[in-house]
Amino acid sequence: MTVQKQELLLYFTLLELAVIVIAGRLGDWVARGLGQSGVVGQILIGILLGPSLFGLISPGAFDYLFRTAPPEPMQILSSLGLVLLMFQIGMEFEFAHLTERANRRAVLSVAGICLAIPFILGVGFGYVVAPVLSPSANRLHSALFVATAFSITALPVLGRMLIELDVTHTVLAVIAVSAAAINDVVGWLLLALITAITAGDFNGGGYGLRVALVAVYALICLIAVRPLVKAGVRRANPGERGLSANLIGALLALVFLSAIATYQLGIFAVFGSFMMGVILFDERELVQAWRDTTGRFVNVFFLPIFFTYTGLRTSIGSLSSAADWAWCALTLGLACAGKFGGAYLAARLAGRTHAESTSLGYMMNTRGLMELVVLNVGYDLGVISPRMFTILVIMAVLSTAITIPALRRYLPRAGIALAA
Repeated sequence: MTVQKQELLLYFTLLELAVIVIAGRLGDWVARGLGQSGVVGQILIGILLGPSLFGLISPGAFDYLFRTAPPEPMQILSSLGLVLLMFQIGMEFEFAHLTERANRRAVLSVAGICLAIPFILGVGFGYVVAPVLSPSANRLHSALFVATAFSITALPVLGRMLIELDVTHTVLAVIAVSAAAINDVVGWLLLALITAITAGDFNGGGYGLRVALVAVYALICLIAVRPLVKAGVRRANPGERGLSANLIGALLALVFLSAIATYQLGIFAVFGSFMMGVILFDERELVQAWRDTTGRFVNVFFLPIFFTYTGLRTSIGSLSSAADWAWCALTLGLACAGKFGGAYLAARLAGRTHAESTSLGYMMNTRGLMELVVLNVGYDLGVISPRMFTILVIMAVLSTAITIPALRRYLPRAGIALAA
């Protein structure tokens, strides 16, 4: 690449970033003003910057801004942002609550039922609608993918919402985040399975080995890596010295290496960064220092990039008939019924109250970020059409948007005070 082409690529990348950062802050501000999560506002702004609005109103300006340069720089930046976000999500929650057997039982119950019911619904629904909504895709592959999309809980978005509500210290929040983490790991493994089946290179023994290696990796992180990293953090003393350059460098290297490891194991890199956050959850001085410095930069700069990238692939105008919107409504209803109903049932079986179970239902029904990751993979694989992609994006956004209003109503009834 010549110097002139490099400068031109840099120019368009910087132009895109300037627009995305400003738009992301605007979406965050408007959403919070309406009593919503800032993340929801950023997702909606990302969609509005795509062909659904900006591309429709001013196609020339849209093409100049987002289509002139190749998309790879923005893709890499969005993926890097997800890795860093998952690290700080892992640090934010009081996982010490899981030492109690009742809480562990609730986590396993919620995670298991919240996977099984939506997956069964998704397979049946996806198989029926594939000839209509994704006619060029393999029917079984499309059904399996829709089932995976139905099963996902957006751990990063749910985590951000619970942080905004200041309930990360509560048992209910830890149960939800832990169950969501299990859901996401299984979802990533399902996605790897579907990808292998779609590509025609699935091997049962190899897949079983991959699952076992993921479990072994998690145990190594908790048993061997955790004591060493905690000792290094305490020696750095972030409470008095803040985040030194050496500590930031060491943490970033650790997060990136862990992300590389889980990628090599066949699941998404973000699980590796989440594990590094989990092993440091009880280093409260480090968590606070990261939140006040690096965490803010991640939320302001990196996160809106991913939402905009997804928005560029979402065209609401592709749903051009009443039948399309009817399919969209049915998809939303089935997806929410499976996820909310599964979580509510599991929580009640685990002995939780009606208000707690309802709150968990809405938490687990949050799809947002990870759903968008999964949908982009399915779109690239060709197992869903642009029309089905748009329907599932709308489902992800709406199921996420109802979470904050619902939690503001039901968490106080469960005895949990909320931040203003």
